[in-house]
Amino acid sequence: MDDKRKEMLRGLPKIDEVIGLLEKNGIHEKASREIVREVCRDVVQKLRDKILTADNKSLPAVASDAASAARNVEMVIDDLYRYKLKRLVNATGVILHTNLGRAPLCPEALDRIMEVGRGYSNLEFDLNRGERGLRYDHVTRLLCTLTGAEDALIVNNNAAAVLLTLNTLADRKEAIVSRGELIEIGGEFRIPDVMTKSNSILREVGTTNRTRLADYEKAIGPDTGVILKVHTSNYRIVGFTEEADLIPLVALGKQNGIPVFDDLGSGCLIDLAAYGLQHEPTVREVLATDVDVVTFSGDKLLGGPQAGIIVGKKDIIAKIKKNPLNRALRIDKFTLAALEATLMHYLAPEAAPRTLRSLKALTEPQADVKKRARKLINKLKKVNIPGLTFELREDVAAAGGGSLPTQDIPTAVVAVKSANMTASRMEAKLRQAAVPIIVRVNESEILLDLRTVAEEEFGFIIDGLRHIQS
Repeated sequence: MDDKRKEMLRGLPKIDEVIGLLEKNGIHEKASREIVREVCRDVVQKLRDKILTADNKSLPAVASDAASAARNVEMVIDDLYRYKLKRLVNATGVILHTNLGRAPLCPEALDRIMEVGRGYSNLEFDLNRGERGLRYDHVTRLLCTLTGAEDALIVNNNAAAVLLTLNTLADRKEAIVSRGELIEIGGEFRIPDVMTKSNSILREVGTTNRTRLADYEKAIGPDTGVILKVHTSNYRIVGFTEEADLIPLVALGKQNGIPVFDDLGSGCLIDLAAYGLQHEPTVREVLATDVDVVTFSGDKLLGGPQAGIIVGKKDIIAKIKKNPLNRALRIDKFTLAALEATLMHYLAPEAAPRTLRSLKALTEPQADVKKRARKLINKLKKVNIPGLTFELREDVAAAGGGSLPTQDIPTAVVAVKSANMTASRMEAKLRQAAVPIIVRVNESEILLDLRTVAEEEFGFIIDGLRHIQS
């Protein structure tokens, strides 16, 4: 180690010296003594590491005095007060964008969260009987009315719903599933992995592209716990394909006394084909086959909060409710409040696409999206941001969230070009705006997809584009 480096290490500020400077600035009004001391230690250690690893050219620039360390500590503590989870504008055209929070909640859901959260609630208290109740009862009747199910249960997401259902029906038993339905969902979680954690034994049948009813029939034995069908909501196999329909699978299950479980993934409560989209089986359609149990998400095509919804036969749901895992996977009062408000929109199903934002984005006519894009361009031209040009174009959006994987949804985008900045630089700066704007990059321009942008968000976009030019 060279002499300069040794000298700088010897000159590193003492922790108490840094704390003394911070106390003069009233640091303990922001953080406790323990937190301040811990941050000081971390800052000084980072200085030590920087001195040890910096090359000789950058070494003189390393500030290792007590005043610099104190400023760094203040910056770290100030940053602890900044919210990391932020509202942003999704201008990507991916409607159920998993990384961007999937479905925005409707105003009624937000109101219910505020109402329930600001005081106590009857989460597990039966107001009629004056005794303890079940939290699921608040939405069970709604779910049964909307889907035709005998009973319902809600957990924290659909992967949890699958895990809980498999563990209940096939603990240390075989779960028969088509090889072509062993899907991978977001975040590299795979159905076989979920099955392993559920303590069920995977019994693959058929091939990737073709699985017949006879394949399931041959696999049934004394160790069979459940027949599992998984809706391939995030991909499609086309060409020389075959899969067993649910109705004969249900009949096969009844003949052998084996429950049949259908994981729908992106649960849908309305017929999307009526809006020009590809048909997705609705939960009611699937339950009409007399299948024993169905699971689906609350925050995908349903348009509500993150939740895993389990519906089906009363005796099956009763067993799932009694599983000790259920307590570990249960939803909280905020999810329950938001889900209840969201489900009420489906009581008048023709109105749901107008009132639930994700459904509106999926079903809105392209002409209306174009109209909104023109409005945005007019507003941008009026504020006259130097160096930027705007152009309206037609394009395609996507459902996202593992839903409607082969569906191109016609949309309108505003292409933005800068005279003095690359598209990648614009995209990066927009991410750092007060309200971040997430866009697509297309060669030398960025694209704002209006299918996922509401008119009330125009102000954020204008401020963001001003920000990148400042």
